[in-house]
Amino acid sequence: MQLHHPQLVDLIKKAYSAEKAAAFAYIGHAASVKDKEEKAAIKQIEIDEWNHRAEVLQIMKHYHIQVSKWYEIKFHVIGKIISGSCFVIGWFMPFYFAGRLESGNVCEYFRMKQYFNSLGITEHDVVLYEMGIKEKEHEVYFLSKIKDSKLLPFFEKLFFWGESSFNNIDLDKKYPVEQSDIYCKHK
Repeated sequence: MQLHHPQLVDLIKKAYSAEKAAAFAYIGHAASVKDKEEKAAIKQIEIDEWNHRAEVLQIMKHYHIQVSKWYEIKFHVIGKIISGSCFVIGWFMPFYFAGRLESGNVCEYFRMKQYFNSLGITEHDVVLYEMGIKEKEHEVYFLSKIKDSKLLPFFEKLFFWGESSFNNIDLDKKYPVEQSDIYCKHK
């Protein structure tokens, strides 16, 4: 089956490649931290990103969507640069920018779900919902590591993320899959 929804197809291709960039970034981030618990948590987030990439690939195969060579190269380079930079930019910025990135990634999966639903396709609802929620968990983790930093208010003003999120998900009051269309409508 072919998908006749250019925005959805592009979003799927981009998400697939961006998950690799995120995983690469977390390899460097985990290696750059000294605390064993932080290292383990970031390593688990890296594993989550590889798992998301595999899930997105299954969706791509189902609809005969080709991997974008351009996105693969672009996000490969971005991921490697971010990975290496974690060793030189201090402790705060890797946590801040990881949280900011995850905050935006949440809506990618809920938008995919909404696009699929607009085509009458619901078979991916659960996996897309779960990936979106997992990205939110990542965002919350990274924010928890920097929430008391004196740098946070400055970075929040400069980069528009911190106590305010790019998504409207509250993990303490999650909507079930069937009612999750309320998420990310502003995106």
